[in-house]
Amino acid sequence: MLFGCGTLRAKTLPRVRPGIEVLRERDFDVLRGKRVGLVTNPTGVDNKLRSTVDILHEAPNVQLVALYGPEHGVRGNIYAGDAVNTEVDERTGLLMYSIFGKTLKPTAEMMKDIDVLVYDIQDNGCRSYTFISTLGMLMEACAENDKELVVLDRPNPLGGRKIEGCLAEDGYISFVSQFKIPYLYGQTVGELALMLNAEAGEDQAADLSIAKSGRLNKPCRLTVVPMEGWHRDMRWEDTGMPWVPSSPHVQTGHTAYFYPMTGILGEFGYYSIGVGYTLPFELLGAPWVDAENLAAAMNDLSLPGLIFRPIHYKPFYSVYKGEQIHGVQIYITDYAKVCLTEVQFRLLEVLDKMYPEREFFKVADPKRFRMFDQVCGTGYIRSTFGKRYLWEDIRDYWMKDVETYRLRSSKYYLYE
Repeated sequence: MLFGCGTLRAKTLPRVRPGIEVLRERDFDVLRGKRVGLVTNPTGVDNKLRSTVDILHEAPNVQLVALYGPEHGVRGNIYAGDAVNTEVDERTGLLMYSIFGKTLKPTAEMMKDIDVLVYDIQDNGCRSYTFISTLGMLMEACAENDKELVVLDRPNPLGGRKIEGCLAEDGYISFVSQFKIPYLYGQTVGELALMLNAEAGEDQAADLSIAKSGRLNKPCRLTVVPMEGWHRDMRWEDTGMPWVPSSPHVQTGHTAYFYPMTGILGEFGYYSIGVGYTLPFELLGAPWVDAENLAAAMNDLSLPGLIFRPIHYKPFYSVYKGEQIHGVQIYITDYAKVCLTEVQFRLLEVLDKMYPEREFFKVADPKRFRMFDQVCGTGYIRSTFGKRYLWEDIRDYWMKDVETYRLRSSKYYLYE
């Protein structure tokens, strides 16, 4: 199937039921008789787009007493990266505590009135997406304050097979690489939570937080409510579920495939990656690029499962706002064969050959180097790739942990 931007069609769409629907069918059994706090955002919905906030608030046997806002806020009214404020939710009258801003982890004061914390957020399968970092902070807070944590599971939109990138390393643990896991980790959030909890305390000093070590120092009381109908070979379009934008520029489940193709490169703001135009993460270009030559050079690489076409566009905002951009649009022809994270390094490889006078790490803003390294989870990628701009120089290092992680994580799989 060849697809670019737009609706993906399949002959038969299996219906996946997310954890909130399974929990509702179980009559909210794990929440009955308990004071409940909920961590969610607009992606926390059932298949009829009813918010988990409203579902739990209206359930007669659930006592929902507090809400907690990750990046973008509970109702999605906060722009990417902006601090979330503690305020009252107008629909429910409940206090919404901020856990994205000065406070990333719920404090004891924030948790004193609850018995159990519920997490229901759609992730995108990428380590740098901050929602799983929030999950780790919640697990740590629950362990410290002796509270239960219930994770309502949702699909990994990339499927359960894509594992790419080295483990995040000591010195590079941050909110965009919170755990020592690959860049693409091939698990649902429920499976990831089970693994992190089971490995809590391993080779870990008791006084080190997850924000410094990449590991929990002790397990929490964790329950995962699995989905029904999901399996590891499913991508988002196979689930039949509606996609609610998980962030302002991940507007469709389809967009999630392209986020790991260009997102790391986008940290520099030197090349346009389609953010500010109608195809976020699907493009790469700049005012000086020859679009036709770049597309031809990328296609000459014969990257499995990919085709590149020349494109010309003007971003409405963000990098090179209002300027004429020339570059390529990425098309996926065989998802199973694509190495998603390789694409941005191959683009830099080709662009360095085309424009040696614009050697990327010499012209890019050095203030962004630290963020680039944190997103990569290591300084090795930038320091090594920047010598010759060849994917072959970093490929083995970037992929060195894939198979060992696949074995390690598979012990916690909930789905075949």
